[in-house]
Amino acid sequence: MNRDWINLGLAAFVVLFFVFMLAPILIVVLVSFTSAGYVSFPIPGWSLKWFAHIFEYQPFIDALIVSIEIAIGATILSCLIGVPAAIFLARSRSTWASGVMTFLLSPLSMPMIVIGFASLFFLSLIGVGISFAALLITHTVVCLPYIVRTVAGVYAGMPRSYEEAAAILGANPLLTFWHVTLPLIRPGIMAGSLFSFLTSFDNLPISYFFGSASTNTLPVVMLSYMENQFDPTIAALSTLQLLLAVTALLIVDRVYGIDKMTVAG
Repeated sequence: MNRDWINLGLAAFVVLFFVFMLAPILIVVLVSFTSAGYVSFPIPGWSLKWFAHIFEYQPFIDALIVSIEIAIGATILSCLIGVPAAIFLARSRSTWASGVMTFLLSPLSMPMIVIGFASLFFLSLIGVGISFAALLITHTVVCLPYIVRTVAGVYAGMPRSYEEAAAILGANPLLTFWHVTLPLIRPGIMAGSLFSFLTSFDNLPISYFFGSASTNTLPVVMLSYMENQFDPTIAALSTLQLLLAVTALLIVDRVYGIDKMTVAG
């Protein structure tokens, strides 16, 4: 009987925990469909006018284009840097390999606002300043750990015999990588790229330091809009961002499977 009460209590705790975590998101989604001209809950009626207002407000469109360009650019640069680094470090027996890996993963353990503040001073010191290039560099820094971690995990769990067999059959290192290694680590690359894109696209602390008339990203414009307006447009925009993230996860899961993207034991 005591065990039944314990199980019931644990089940109730889990349910309450998920309600606590998901209720704010659900409220934001519901508010985005309100017919009122202000944020209120419960909503008085249903309407799609706030979704239409997103596309009528030109700063949102301009910032969306910048955010997409930065997110794609940072993801590509992270892959170009992170994939070779992960492959080299994952199986390296060098004494400094773990130190380099820790260094590459260090942005995950640092507050974003600290990275943004430090990057602003450093990039201004070397003459890059507030520009698209500076924003791209800093976003690449925070996106790189996702590529390195997922690719290194998948590659470390891949049997060495596959690459050894290719080498025995006469394949050079480049052919071995292209035809053997790359197809096997592709799920890790896709997982890291997905996290990198979403992290860059939704980043505010770093983007805030490099905002200008031509480099404002969508989160920065959303924050500026909230300082002057109190209508549900931001809720509608947040709903679209949530839909984008969920859709991307579902597509990747259908193509590769989430279980193949986890770090191999």
